[in-house]
Amino acid sequence: MFIDSWSAFWFLIPTVLYLIVIVFAVYFVLKIMKFMNEKIKLDREKNEKLTEIIQALNQDKEMK
Repeated sequence: MFIDSWSAFWFLIPTVLYLIVIVFAVYFVLKIMKFMNEKIKLDREKNEKLTEIIQALNQDKEMK
């Protein structure tokens, strides 16, 4: 009985560790996806502002 419980214990440790690694990997990928979506949104806003600044500078040059 004692040996059976130890063999079950040694089987359970790698399985639990494997599940922990899988859960961490999924969590990490989801966090990266969320970060990248936010970064893309902020980059688009920055590009729009830069376009507005460039257009304003070009209009100033045309007036002179």
